[in-house]
Amino acid sequence: MFRKLLCLYALLLALGTNAQPGRSSKWTKDGNGYYSAEQQQIIKFDLTTQQANVMVSKDLLTPKGSTTPLEVKDFSFTDDQKKLLIFTNTQRVWRYETRGDYWVLDLSTKALKKLGASLPASSLMFAKISPDGKKAAYVSKNNVYVEDLAIGKPKVLTSTNGTKKLINGTFDWVYEEEFGCRDGFRWSPDSKTIAYWQIDANTIRDFYMINNTDSTYSFVVPVEYPKVGESPSACKVGVVDVATAKTIWMKVPGDSRQNYIPRMEWAGNSNELILQQLNRKQNQSKLMYANAKTGAVNTIYEETDDAWVDIRSRWTDDNPAGWEWLSGGKEFVWVSEKDGWRHLFRVSRDGKSETLITKGNYDVITPEQIDEANGYVYFTASPTNATQRALYRTKLDGTGEAERVSPAIEEGSHDYQISPNGKFAYHSFSNYYTPPATEWVSLPNHQPLNEKDDISKKIDPAKKKNSNVEFFKVTTEDGVEMDGWIAKPKNFDPSKKYPIVFYVYSEPASQTVIDRYGVGRNGLYVGNMAEDGYIYLSLDNRGTPAPKGRSWRKSIYRKIGLLNTHDQAMAAKKILQWPYVDNERVAVHGWSGGGSCTLNLMFQFPEIYKTGISVAAVANQLEYDNIYQERYMGLPQENKEDFLKGSPITYAKNLKGNLLYIHGTGDDNVHYQNAELLLNELIKHNRQFQYMPYPNRSHGIYEGEGTRAHLNTLFTNYLKKHCPPGAK
Repeated sequence: MFRKLLCLYALLLALGTNAQPGRSSKWTKDGNGYYSAEQQQIIKFDLTTQQANVMVSKDLLTPKGSTTPLEVKDFSFTDDQKKLLIFTNTQRVWRYETRGDYWVLDLSTKALKKLGASLPASSLMFAKISPDGKKAAYVSKNNVYVEDLAIGKPKVLTSTNGTKKLINGTFDWVYEEEFGCRDGFRWSPDSKTIAYWQIDANTIRDFYMINNTDSTYSFVVPVEYPKVGESPSACKVGVVDVATAKTIWMKVPGDSRQNYIPRMEWAGNSNELILQQLNRKQNQSKLMYANAKTGAVNTIYEETDDAWVDIRSRWTDDNPAGWEWLSGGKEFVWVSEKDGWRHLFRVSRDGKSETLITKGNYDVITPEQIDEANGYVYFTASPTNATQRALYRTKLDGTGEAERVSPAIEEGSHDYQISPNGKFAYHSFSNYYTPPATEWVSLPNHQPLNEKDDISKKIDPAKKKNSNVEFFKVTTEDGVEMDGWIAKPKNFDPSKKYPIVFYVYSEPASQTVIDRYGVGRNGLYVGNMAEDGYIYLSLDNRGTPAPKGRSWRKSIYRKIGLLNTHDQAMAAKKILQWPYVDNERVAVHGWSGGGSCTLNLMFQFPEIYKTGISVAAVANQLEYDNIYQERYMGLPQENKEDFLKGSPITYAKNLKGNLLYIHGTGDDNVHYQNAELLLNELIKHNRQFQYMPYPNRSHGIYEGEGTRAHLNTLFTNYLKKHCPPGAK
């Protein structure tokens, strides 16, 4: 019976599967298939044969004494495929579920053992089995542990020196939030040592959030949070011997509290590390080699920028696959904007020579995969339309031109997860009139492995024609051309006038104008804005991370709150000249940075914007974290006036229209402090407004029963009351 069910299950998978490589699925070592955690089992799917097999059954994932298999949140096989590491029973640490329990399944003996059995439940982070398959390392309570898999007894390798905020093997709040750093240690290739970060946050003051809802007496929730202008946590990199627990510290030059180390890996061998150091202003990047045995460090590659060096353009944060080495470790691939565009370079190991790989006036949005065997690199780009994303490839030696791999008929936003051998990809696509669709394709010909999943056949020109969404460009009186989208009302009549609602973000962390499914829809609105008679619109100003070159993105340096606000308002002035826009019914809304922009627009341009709904805004730039704010604004010790000029609180006295302000009191990101400072300023000048605090909710305001329904209802009712829908 089991075999028949298995065959049926494999057949169903072969006919079409929704799994893709990610947290609960992994590529096979040869890249011709993937493993996936499904139905409480680990399935292997072969892309060449389109067949599936159960690799690890429910029985093998069930601990002794239990009748329930482990819930697999993440997993990985050792290189020799003899052991399986399982992550389960997870808990959230700030943004992500990075703490939990780890189990090791020996596929030869079928033994299933829990790592760190003597440690508290759900206290382990980032467990990794050593390259030789004999040990596992993990972080628990700010220390790095090693455990011999045969013996099963944890051994601590690091020390917190009895302090709460000396952090080994992981990171403090701000490194995680702004650099995407979470997993803070790396096994050496020979399995004898472990390289790890140590963050000393003991000098960082705690910001206290007040919890008034979970007990009779309130209590504080401390977050080690370095405000802008405050020195960062000290950061060091050490290499610890797993046998002796002795650490050798890398002698990275410079003050450890005035520089950052956002990236570190083994340099292709067990004797040397490669790391990136950023100065505090983040406008100087240095690549260094560090001798793992002596700690000696030498700098081999430097880059400076008049604004900032953007490290977030590297590989995805949740896939720390290591440095991208070529030619057996003689070269590596690097991303730089030094020629005015975000391009890929191949750099010699000693840093003395480099070759431009991607040539032309376009940006590499994301490097996707290096296919060294065939001499190509795949990357996402959009040379002619900054609102779209497509897959390109070019020759690794820099001699070729970029060639588009995504089908030309598929205009919109593409995303790819490419196999290690470059032969297959899990492809997802959508545009403003095509719902998200997925398929498996072969590369480089981009042919679907299953014809029924062919995305090109799912694109319906009739839906484009009938869509109420359009993309457009507007040029301001300053000569700035901005991309935008507009969602027009149902049964739109250009001879009538309609209320208009602007959706904004506007800061360097995100674009809003991207050609993908869902644009034109407002997730905070109860009902349908188009059916109710609203024009809904969004614009990307200078400073947003659009693929328009370095000058576009970095023109906002030291001008957040000024340049972005000005661009948005000047574009709005042009749009309000359209005959069907009602200039008396003009609203704007945004969240986080978009909340800040909403406030600035309401305060700096009250003659344009009549109604605003701002959520979780930074009211005063001096109250946000140092890594983000100093990257884009400099140091307040040097140019404090720029921070004040760009802060909404400076202009609060100018409020004339209708303002609804919303904030969660448990926001660890943009502190509730911002709300109370803003409220005090509005009260001082007798500016009337509506205010909604959400008790003990975080930056996303989603915790607690009924929260989102309440927030959405509040948003919708306020908008309808102060910016009434419908044509006139």
